[in-house]
Amino acid sequence: MAIKSFIPPVRTLMGPGPSDVHPRVLSAMARPTIGHLDPQFVLMMEEMKVMLQYAFQTKNELTIPVSAPGSAGMETCFVNLVEPGDKVIICQNGVFGGRMKENVERIGATAVMIDDPWGAAVDANKLEDALKANPDASVVAFVHAETSTGVLSDAKTLCEIAKKHDCLTIVDAVTSLGGTPLQVDEWSIDAIYSGTQKCLSCTPGLSPVSFSEQAVEKIKQRKSKVQSWFLDLNLVMGYWGSGAKRAYHHTAPINSLYGLHESLVMLQEEGIENSWARHAQNHKVLRAGIEAMGLEFIVKESDRLPQLNAVTIPSGVDDAQVRVRLLQDFNLEIGAGLGVLAGKVWRIGLMGSTSNVTNVLLCLSALDAVLTDMKAAINSGVAVKKASEVFYSSY
Repeated sequence: MAIKSFIPPVRTLMGPGPSDVHPRVLSAMARPTIGHLDPQFVLMMEEMKVMLQYAFQTKNELTIPVSAPGSAGMETCFVNLVEPGDKVIICQNGVFGGRMKENVERIGATAVMIDDPWGAAVDANKLEDALKANPDASVVAFVHAETSTGVLSDAKTLCEIAKKHDCLTIVDAVTSLGGTPLQVDEWSIDAIYSGTQKCLSCTPGLSPVSFSEQAVEKIKQRKSKVQSWFLDLNLVMGYWGSGAKRAYHHTAPINSLYGLHESLVMLQEEGIENSWARHAQNHKVLRAGIEAMGLEFIVKESDRLPQLNAVTIPSGVDDAQVRVRLLQDFNLEIGAGLGVLAGKVWRIGLMGSTSNVTNVLLCLSALDAVLTDMKAAINSGVAVKKASEVFYSSY
């Protein structure tokens, strides 16, 4: 059988990621490939660093995109800042805190876990108690925006507590960067990682990271080699360092970086505060429709991520069947629950260019239609009307 070119269907991506890639980003990625040491590419790299600093709200010199997805950004932070025998306090309130633990243990360090319920923010008092009980801890790690639950934790307060106990901080901002307020310098975050496929509206496969001067100093003074050769920042800095002279480390994903550059240009054009406000406003419109339908969010409003919404599944409704019908009938993707929330919630993403009122109303009308046809216990035919009222009242 002759295999032909793959032509993907056109979907509206409203799950936990990836989000819709903006046409400007797709167009940028189709531009001619040049060498990763080409002087023009080096100039683009310098621009990208400046724009990433803007996105992270930082002046950190070591602010770069790792040539791999967000999980590699996470590993970059851990393998560079944690050594065998170190003690790391990890705050877990969802799936991704567990992945932090995996990183620490594979390095040969000790992970001290602080557990909070899934759907609740990290408890700052528990962190304070854990640091008092473990004065030899050197790093505190937590997820700012937990993708598995849609909960937002108070990064500013958690970092203040860590600093008081002389600990470096590692922060997961995969779902928060570009979508909700994030102030790396103001909050004294030492190491932070994100992904390009969520609120930046870019293709998956790159992980923006940023490291404070204190974190860079820790990396330079390591007693042991970094566990990963590819992610060793002592080597990577030779390629992403300042100036036109670059040491070859790896062949960068050139066209993907074109896409990231374009997405960051778009973020600058919109303005970071305007992007935060857009995500918040579209969440309010979605919330109005979801609640009118009789469905609930698992996260209380004060701790809720506007760009990732965990919504309870009505009793007796087949989770997978609903998602399949949304995909088949409406070309609409929403996400399933993970871990202890599997089969209990849907995760509805409003990230990046996906976050617009057209998509919110599509999602509400499609969900209403499918659930009504399945005779689910919802308030049918009211979601779009209520959401529209909230949208127009904002003018």
